[in-house]
Amino acid sequence: MTSLVPARDIPLQVISPAASSERRVNPSWTISQLKAKLEPITGIAPSLQTLTLRLPNQLDGVVISTEDEDLTEIGSWSLTPYAELHDLVLRRHHRLSSPKSHAYGTTGAQTAEGDDVVDYTVKDAQPASTHPSAGTAIPAPSSVPKYEMPVETYSTLPDTVLAYKKTHHIGRFDPNAPELKAKKVDDLWKEIAEGGIVVGARCILPPSTTRRGTVAYVGLIPGIPGVGPRVGVKLDEPAGKNDGSVGGQRYFECDPHHGIFVRPDRVEVGDWRELGLDEDDDDPDEI
Repeated sequence: MTSLVPARDIPLQVISPAASSERRVNPSWTISQLKAKLEPITGIAPSLQTLTLRLPNQLDGVVISTEDEDLTEIGSWSLTPYAELHDLVLRRHHRLSSPKSHAYGTTGAQTAEGDDVVDYTVKDAQPASTHPSAGTAIPAPSSVPKYEMPVETYSTLPDTVLAYKKTHHIGRFDPNAPELKAKKVDDLWKEIAEGGIVVGARCILPPSTTRRGTVAYVGLIPGIPGVGPRVGVKLDEPAGKNDGSVGGQRYFECDPHHGIFVRPDRVEVGDWRELGLDEDDDDPDEI
């Protein structure tokens, strides 16, 4: 008696140069039906596909092909037993792939649970040079030429941030910008003097009381953002960002990760002794 129980679908991991996704096939599908369903996934026309089935422990794959692909079901191959083993079918992985070389082999494998793995290969019979997808692969962003607008062109455009700043006299376009910059620099030097920030002074970097060190440099650091002087601190612990140098220019000597340059308002000078190995922050409000 012919069984009326429909064949179970089998999940497939479809892999191609254009996409990778999980799909399900049914052993009752004909070869033509399978190829038609693979076309939007692999980008290979049905008439150009060559299906190959490889089972575990096989060195060579078996080509799925007959004279009448419109009537031959894919379950006619060794796919049928696996589809009917319900406990294994739910965990079994079947792989469809089409590599960039357009010709390759696959290998059988076994999952951690002991399930056999059936690999399907979709081979493109069309020459790579004439393939519809030739040259359509998405290149790496770093390799894509990017347009860079010349500074002269940007400066003449009306609706830009630069134009807005010019119109409203913001930043360096403020007529009073030089005076404001000079005042800011003077205030920073005044803060250094009033805070007793001198080379050799012990200090902390608030709000932490354990990030301690010794002032090793006070002065300008060309090439860094902002204006005015910076304070270089030689930290007791490797909690810094450099070794006392910035941009290849050395300002003081210290071990790697023991140096840091900060604004004067981030330095508090005082009798801050170096902490021992078993000492920690004594502020109960900090975690």
